[in-house]
Amino acid sequence: MDQELAGKVAIVTGGSGGIGRATVELFAEQGAKVVIADVETDRGTELADAIGPLAAFRRTDVADPDDVQALVGFTVGHFGGLHVMVNNAGVPSSFRRLLQNDLRDAQRVLAVNLFGVMYGCRFAGLHMAEHGGGSIINTTSMGALTGGSSPIVYRTSKAAVIQFNRSAASDLAEYGIRVNCVAPGHIATGITDYDLEPVIRLSQPLQRQGTPVDVAHAMLFLAGERSAQITGAVVPVDGGTSAGPSFVQTQLLLAQARDHGGGDAG
Repeated sequence: MDQELAGKVAIVTGGSGGIGRATVELFAEQGAKVVIADVETDRGTELADAIGPLAAFRRTDVADPDDVQALVGFTVGHFGGLHVMVNNAGVPSSFRRLLQNDLRDAQRVLAVNLFGVMYGCRFAGLHMAEHGGGSIINTTSMGALTGGSSPIVYRTSKAAVIQFNRSAASDLAEYGIRVNCVAPGHIATGITDYDLEPVIRLSQPLQRQGTPVDVAHAMLFLAGERSAQITGAVVPVDGGTSAGPSFVQTQLLLAQARDHGGGDAG
């Protein structure tokens, strides 16, 4: 099969680990030249060295607009262009409930998860608008598609990404720039610090454990020509979680509720 991204240049923020790393590796495998942007210098440099001439590392804090602008400039200077921008860098927030949460992490979480995406779209978009368009892919979360409590700040930041994604898709369409979101679900990454098995058993219709590579394949689809008519979309990679629990899971939850409630009500 032909390499889907042959001749393309891509940036992947948060590219040294987890979903970002899987995306970098898949993009390079599919022929793209990739700049790995991350604050983790050692891991990013190691990954770039392992991939070889198709990859380069640039230390970048996406919460700093000057860093993001310099990242785009570095990429264009090093590889001669920019066709795909993956705004993937993200940080978790506290799982404390609202009344016990001092919200001290809110500024940093919003700066990385939301403003980092906005800066990436703007600076990549400035180049793409003058060079025939491109594809921008933003990482949101299943937590932005479903209701729920904690982590409140994280959910809020990722929900805001979806609204920004829609606005950016409309605003940039005239330049041939497509803007889409991928919404990962229960994927084991560096920021997943809880046991996924019981969560998947009770809330994810597909009982298969998702991997970063699953998300990377969605990124690849949105980066390439197969998605040429898609913009403003949110693609869940969540095993069906955002669609709601399966029949079996619903029955299990009802049975547990009855056990705790002492039997049927009414």
